[in-house]
Amino acid sequence: MQTPSNITLDKTKTLLTLTFDGTKYPLSAEYLRVYSPSAEVVGHGPGQETLQVGKENVTISRIEPTGNYAIVLFFSDDHDSGIYSWEHLYKLATEQDKLWSGYLTRLKDAGHSHKQH
Repeated sequence: MQTPSNITLDKTKTLLTLTFDGTKYPLSAEYLRVYSPSAEVVGHGPGQETLQVGKENVTISRIEPTGNYAIVLFFSDDHDSGIYSWEHLYKLATEQDKLWSGYLTRLKDAGHSHKQH
């Protein structure tokens, strides 16, 4: 299992940078929010996912460690039920281009536009 050697949140609270094996992966708060591992987002099985919309301006207000295997991210929209395991974060870090592109496609297909900051 990959464990991040460093986790930093920038001053604007919109960018969380994870370091795995000496490589830094900057992940936006919006990206982390829409890929939250919580039941509210992923549902309780395949096909149960809930598309997250309007999260462009979300920030991370707090990070709390959970044991030696995960962190909980507290977001400005009061979402705090996702437990981000190192495995989930590693996947989000290393597959960011594909996952983000998939999210934007799902937004568009659902008739939503993505507002850039």
